[in-house]
Amino acid sequence: MTPKNKKGSFSVKLSLFKKYLGFGFFILLISFVALGLTMYFFVTDYWEGQKKISLIENANQVAEVVEASSSYNSQNRVLIVDDPDLFTLTISTISKSIDGDIFVVNNKGKCQYCSEQTDCVHINNNIPSSILAKTAGGEFFESGNLDGFYKDSYYTAGVPITARSQGINVIVAFCYVSTRSTFVSQITMSFMKIFITAALLTMLMVILLVMIMSYTMVRPLKIMSNAAKKFAVGDFSIRVPVTSDDEIGELATALNYMADSLSASEGMRRSFIANVSHELKTPMTTIAGFIDGMLDGTIPIESQPHYMSIVSNEVKRLSRLVTSMLSLSRIDNGELKVSRQDFELFSTIITILMGFEQKITERKIDIRGLDDFKSCTVNADPDLMYQVIYNLIENAVKFTNEGGYIEFTLVETKYDVSVSITNSGAGIPPEDIRYIFDRFYKTDKSRSIDKKGMGLGLFISKSIMRLHSGDIFVESEVNKYCRFTFRLPKIITQKPSKQNKQKKYIETTATTDTEE
Repeated sequence: MTPKNKKGSFSVKLSLFKKYLGFGFFILLISFVALGLTMYFFVTDYWEGQKKISLIENANQVAEVVEASSSYNSQNRVLIVDDPDLFTLTISTISKSIDGDIFVVNNKGKCQYCSEQTDCVHINNNIPSSILAKTAGGEFFESGNLDGFYKDSYYTAGVPITARSQGINVIVAFCYVSTRSTFVSQITMSFMKIFITAALLTMLMVILLVMIMSYTMVRPLKIMSNAAKKFAVGDFSIRVPVTSDDEIGELATALNYMADSLSASEGMRRSFIANVSHELKTPMTTIAGFIDGMLDGTIPIESQPHYMSIVSNEVKRLSRLVTSMLSLSRIDNGELKVSRQDFELFSTIITILMGFEQKITERKIDIRGLDDFKSCTVNADPDLMYQVIYNLIENAVKFTNEGGYIEFTLVETKYDVSVSITNSGAGIPPEDIRYIFDRFYKTDKSRSIDKKGMGLGLFISKSIMRLHSGDIFVESEVNKYCRFTFRLPKIITQKPSKQNKQKKYIETTATTDTEE
């Protein structure tokens, strides 16, 4: 078994190494290509921009020299240079300084003067009329072959040459300055050399770094794997050391958080089992004891009605516990469904209050707000809403101080209906409010009037309100009051359209959020 384990451990590292190495190579290649293309386009664009400025400036200078040192024969439509030798020397000097060709053509594209002074392409060929038309509009610049005039790619700038004829300026010739665009091919080769050299050096560095990174990543993953195996058998005591702030460290933190949650859930589960066992054992022991006493004659016949009422209360208590457990199971399994229908909210509250009439009377609790509580019909599941209101009223009765009050308030808008149930008493401490709707959570340490609850009522109520697209929240001030408010969105009924006769209503929920 040992060799297999070692082989498996090595294969994991090798797999990670291959993945990170391949990923590193891929990212590196993409980065170099993207960087090279970006620099190529930007440098080429910048170079062409500078070339355009330089060539057009030189073309304008030559055009000014031509205009200043020549005359125009309007009858023959010929531009005559006063001193051809001097002019030729001037454009030759400028041509050498810019390492380019300068040539002047007439209106038909025929070359009249050229800086090369030999048998060249400018003298033997005419400039295409399309190029002349573009130049006549003002300054002209192109990176190309001038519509087939050149065999290779050239940077060419051109400007018109004007003269006065019959009182107006007319275009009599064109001046062009061109230079071979060899820079593009040169920069391509330079970039290829830079790319290959940098890629080779970087690849060597990547191999070394990936090996180090793979080892540093596999080691904590192996620790996490061992920890997960411990969690699987119920040992939540192990924790993964967090040695970094990256994703591995975040995963280790999450794993530790999961261990804490599982440990807390396990403790809660054990506490829940203990509580359920206690809650079941106490009433069942009481019921069995009293029934046995009645059967064997220990309890006289005249006292049996009193003890039968106690047995009845304990049976009801067991029934409530079983109902809560069934509701919890249905919530966890997603089986709790809403069956909506119209019902009167006020009558539901009155019915529930009547069930607590004896306790309310015994503790001299003042019921407020019912006189102002107007009739309100809502569309919801009456059984589920009964359970919510019952839980809230039961808690209010339990924790209201003797001689205190319970107040009911209804606020109705076009979007929703909100019902608040406020009771005087000890209230809920601020540190407990955020947990009050959690399952199995009880605040009996500060509200010790009643300790028979299982901490499920408010959790179930919260779940029911969410199924109705509503909400429930609590406000409290210690030793003054506690107020629970549930908000139920309205169902706006509209006439079915001809296109969709089956759509009977549209559900609208208020957008106001509430804090728990």
